Amino acid sequence: MTDGGWEQKRSRAGRAIAWPPRETEATSAVFPLSPWRSFLETISGWMRAEAGPGRLLPWIPIAFGAGIAVYFTAAREPVAAIVVPVAAGACVVAFLVRRHALFPILALFAAMLAGFATATLKTARVAHPVLLAPVGMATLEGFVETHEERERTDRFVLRITKIDARGAPHLERVRLSVRKGTAPAVGQYVALKARLLPPLRPLRPGGYDFARDMYFQGLGASGFVLGAIKLTDAPQEGDLMLRYWTAVQGMRDGVDARIRTVLSGDERAIATALLTGRRDAISAPVNDALFVSGLGHVLSISGYHMAVVAGVVFFAIRALLALSVTLNTRCPIKKWAAAAALVAAAFYLLLSGAEVATQRAFAMTALVLIAVMVDRRAITFRTLALAAMLVLLIAPEALVHPSFQMSFAATLALVMLAQNGLPGWFTDNDGALGRFAAWGGRELFVLAAASFVAGLATTPYAAFHFHRIAPYGVIANLVAMPVVSVLVMPAGLLGIVAIPFGLDSLFWQLMDVGIDWMIAVSQWVVALPGAFGRVHAFGVGSLLVISAGIIVLGLLRTPLRWAGAALIGGGILLAAQATPPDVLIARDAASVAVRGRDGQLRIMPTAKNAFVAREWLAADADARVTTDPSLTLGVSCDATGCVVEGKGGDLVALAHWPEALTDDCARAKIIVTSHAVPADCAARIFDRDSLRQLGGMALVRTDDGYRMIAGEPQGLDRPWAPAIAVEVSGVHRRAEQAAIPVDATPAEADRQADD
Repeated sequence: MTDGGWEQKRSRAGRAIAWPPRETEATSAVFPLSPWRSFLETISGWMRAEAGPGRLLPWIPIAFGAGIAVYFTAAREPVAAIVVPVAAGACVVAFLVRRHALFPILALFAAMLAGFATATLKTARVAHPVLLAPVGMATLEGFVETHEERERTDRFVLRITKIDARGAPHLERVRLSVRKGTAPAVGQYVALKARLLPPLRPLRPGGYDFARDMYFQGLGASGFVLGAIKLTDAPQEGDLMLRYWTAVQGMRDGVDARIRTVLSGDERAIATALLTGRRDAISAPVNDALFVSGLGHVLSISGYHMAVVAGVVFFAIRALLALSVTLNTRCPIKKWAAAAALVAAAFYLLLSGAEVATQRAFAMTALVLIAVMVDRRAITFRTLALAAMLVLLIAPEALVHPSFQMSFAATLALVMLAQNGLPGWFTDNDGALGRFAAWGGRELFVLAAASFVAGLATTPYAAFHFHRIAPYGVIANLVAMPVVSVLVMPAGLLGIVAIPFGLDSLFWQLMDVGIDWMIAVSQWVVALPGAFGRVHAFGVGSLLVISAGIIVLGLLRTPLRWAGAALIGGGILLAAQATPPDVLIARDAASVAVRGRDGQLRIMPTAKNAFVAREWLAADADARVTTDPSLTLGVSCDATGCVVEGKGGDLVALAHWPEALTDDCARAKIIVTSHAVPADCAARIFDRDSLRQLGGMALVRTDDGYRMIAGEPQGLDRPWAPAIAVEVSGVHRRAEQAAIPVDATPAEADRQADD
């Protein structure tokens, strides 16, 4: 080709072209396309297709959520006066260049900044004091906002109007436990004495942050009631929100009271959970069986429940209206039915307590019903994107909650299944598969496929947060969920409608039949070999890679989506390579876990903080319970402290009293204590002050010593985790040393001295 010919091809519409956009057959014969160039052109074509009109919207909430995630990784609270204008400016710039080729990149960046700013503003809006240290005795007065019934105790939230507690700030709301059956009613004004505890920080590095959850719920402390609760006259009238909670609680209590007249035990507790969201009264064995079998999602009111409620009302109203020929032919009865279903879903949202998962479910359901009313396609990725944006705008903290992550992952998988449709196996009505479809095989296949893809999508999040998976979840859902959908939930809805007429008993009995079946299925699945899939704790980086893979696999349409499968595989490999810690130290310096020579954890002590021990065992994929004698095998304790040998022969000591420190400093490699340590102590020291600065610790033994993983980043100071001013001495600073040589192990005679 001549230079002039190339020059002509390089110029089109005034822009330079790197290579000819098209080759003639003659040119291809002389200069065949290289495989690499052909590959790049194919990839470029796929990318242009993915960037087509209407494809940007689903990525906006993802970028928005990424900004929220970045916000929660900050060690210190961002300055809202700077963050908000920057985010607003980015949004304005993105709008102004909306016709430019850079618009998608700028729009996503602006959405990310908007998410960061939204989380910052939400934190500032809910700002309230947080308790930093335990209070042995506090005198409180206030209004009861919520009331939860649990298996062994009851729990309620107290909005404080008066507090007398030495060293405590003026807390606004606290959550208190009380003896079962003695909790006051919602709306009552009470006076009581209580022991208060600070919100629970992560129990291990990478563990769940309960304090963050409590902060966004407006709770500054938890605790338990001491003595009797006195009902007194309120100094002022409750506000509108309190009256709302009182009315909602009255409805929930009324439904539960009617169910109690017919059902009892776990059947009553599950029926109440399905209708009102109060699920804490379910016994531990049944609760565990439901979650291990993969049926635990039934207990948390979310998308499934909202879809059943709206669906039952929609089809019932539409069927009734269709009985009239005039209405059926002249009126939009489908839209009327959708409006009635929307009202029913809103009532169910209020009745269930409007938790985050329920809000997400209602937003998604409402968008679907509104799409029906305006004659638009209901189940799309756009609907899911709008629902996600709505939830994150209202509650940005939901992003880091497992219910949000699992529900949206499952919904994304289900929408992808709906978009792709069924295989062509059922289109041949003359074949065996066609006859199978005619007899309900199509519905059975859809249910199995939906259960499979939803369970698969939520597995990484269940493994990360709860350290377990449900290998037989598809089987359990396939056997139990048709009964729940067809019998249990419709009977429950009819029971609520029938309460004013006194005809609800029959419907509770029908619920009982279906709930008994669900419990039986869960217990049968749990008894199968390998039913409880335990997973070692892994880092958040692995979960982020897997999440990116799920998003790419779900949202892309070209073969580029299979890059998502590669990301998922890479995330799984990263998770499998996670190194379990050899030593775990509680934040309060009261409990220590040490991995023994057999690879299992030894915990000292276990009785004082069983909750911490359960979390450590679960994160280690350990099936033992806190009462298992093997947990203290090799642990030597006396009145002053405990000591145990680690897998490398190092001694780890927990010193309860100063008298133990002399021996421990001479023999132990690691000492955990609440007391001052001698300046010449050669051991690595973790005391209460240093742990309060760095959080719960994890130590990994290496050839060069121990690698320390702090539970909280250095200098952490967030509203839900305020920095605690501690004067760190030189002894305390030794806890921050990089490593202690492994060859400093005490002699064998020293290790056997306490046997």
